[in-house]
Amino acid sequence: MDAISAAPTRTPSTWAVPSFSTRFMPIWRRNFLVWRKLAVASVLGNIADPLITLIAFGYGLGSLVQTVNGIPYIQFLASGSICMSIMMASSFEALYSAFSRMHVQKTWDALLNAPLDLDDVVLAEMLWAATKAIFSGVAILLVMFLLGIGLHPHTVLVLPVLFLVGMTFASIGLVVNAVAHGYEFFTYYFTLVLTPMIFLSGVYYPTAQLPGWLQIVSHLLPLSAAVQLVRPLILGQWPVDSLFNLAVPVFYCVGAFYVATLLTRRRLLN
Repeated sequence: MDAISAAPTRTPSTWAVPSFSTRFMPIWRRNFLVWRKLAVASVLGNIADPLITLIAFGYGLGSLVQTVNGIPYIQFLASGSICMSIMMASSFEALYSAFSRMHVQKTWDALLNAPLDLDDVVLAEMLWAATKAIFSGVAILLVMFLLGIGLHPHTVLVLPVLFLVGMTFASIGLVVNAVAHGYEFFTYYFTLVLTPMIFLSGVYYPTAQLPGWLQIVSHLLPLSAAVQLVRPLILGQWPVDSLFNLAVPVFYCVGAFYVATLLTRRRLLN
């Protein structure tokens, strides 16, 4: 605490590039300690939906659609579902939980009365949302291993990719959080943005089935890029166009985080 209190707070220009320090770490740790009390229920809640999808569609629809592009359908679906799960888990944390801390519980107000910068608070929320999502991702991977899916050395590389995906959607979620005035506002984001993205990103079926113009849109979506990276790794292969598919979520992550920081400054500091 002495090292933290020794650093003075500041009020940055609204448009300034985010400035970080190690002061985000106690905020991240605070969120982790709160979550740890309900860790089991939280992880089970986050993995229930993708597991139900995997079992229902993987074995149900998989009995009708044996393979997709030569890949057993349950493996095709599992590698997409884990990306979808990371997207949803990080989004929920960056929306509902972050909004509660910012607007309802006034946790952010209390933090800003300490020698902390708002930029550090936003960074801590983004990293915490990605961390919480990766906990669920690890649980889903373990279930996939029990089903005999993803038992390859390549799968080790899935975790850093999933963490990047978590940061990306956490950053986008914090943009929405910065302009929301109530929980009901998040329904529009889930309905109009995340749900269509799931169906355009190759989670349930190949994007080659889409019309040409929709395929172009699909290639530019962060979830689609994540699926293109994770699916080959789960199958024990190397991704194609890996640099492009890495650049897409990095672009969204950096851009959305800057916008989220800007909008949060305008909301809380001006």
